[in-house]
Amino acid sequence: MPLDQTLEQLTQDEWIDIPQGWSQGRTIYGGLVAGLLMHKALSVMNDESKNLLSTSITFVGPVNEGRVRLTVEILRQGKSVTTIEARLWQDQAVQTILIASFGQPRSSEIFVLNLPEAPDYLSPEQFSRMPFVKMMPECYQQFDLRWAEGHYPMTQQAPDFGGWCRYDIQKHSPRALNVADLLILMDIWPPGVLPMFQTIAPASSLTWHLTFVRPVAYELHDWFKYQVVTQHAAFGYATEYAHLWDAQNRLIAISRQTVTVFA
Repeated sequence: MPLDQTLEQLTQDEWIDIPQGWSQGRTIYGGLVAGLLMHKALSVMNDESKNLLSTSITFVGPVNEGRVRLTVEILRQGKSVTTIEARLWQDQAVQTILIASFGQPRSSEIFVLNLPEAPDYLSPEQFSRMPFVKMMPECYQQFDLRWAEGHYPMTQQAPDFGGWCRYDIQKHSPRALNVADLLILMDIWPPGVLPMFQTIAPASSLTWHLTFVRPVAYELHDWFKYQVVTQHAAFGYATEYAHLWDAQNRLIAISRQTVTVFA
């Protein structure tokens, strides 16, 4: 089932079947899981006057292809801010938890603009698309990634990288892009430490926190810039932060992840 049909079904029902083509090793691609939870949360809140301010996702356990249930609870609905918790269940166990806060713009005398500058990459057309090889998780075929700096995973090189990304235009029909779509897209970049790996070994997100600094108003086939920085890695865990900009160098989201490393 195409992604847009899966999202539409999720609007109407708590139970869905995870679509094929999104596996990532022993589990379903975490970005898809986060996006499904966000889409369900948005459908329950049903308030377009409030934009996503921040969200935190904890990947409790692996999600497999098959039937899953998504439940949502509105923890508090205030005049300005609504806080929601969404859970994905499989085999009668919670596998992923999302908490999100949505807010209306408010008048304020406080204004600080201390944002990181977007990297000065060449246009995406001037870079080659990251090739897909059999050893890669199949979820990468859903997207178009263009490495602009740093090294590919498992090249025994320094950590961290950046580049352009978008949905694959052959696999996804054009439409407006929403917050759930953006979560699905942003997580496709691997952990920043993967270029350091000497051999194939797993690494997966444990927790993921996102702060959004501007409303999401884009098309599904638009290009976005991404850059990741690893701050600390030891004892099988890594901490990293990343930024996502649009093609006009406007910052959209700030990401922070704790990653489990099996190498």
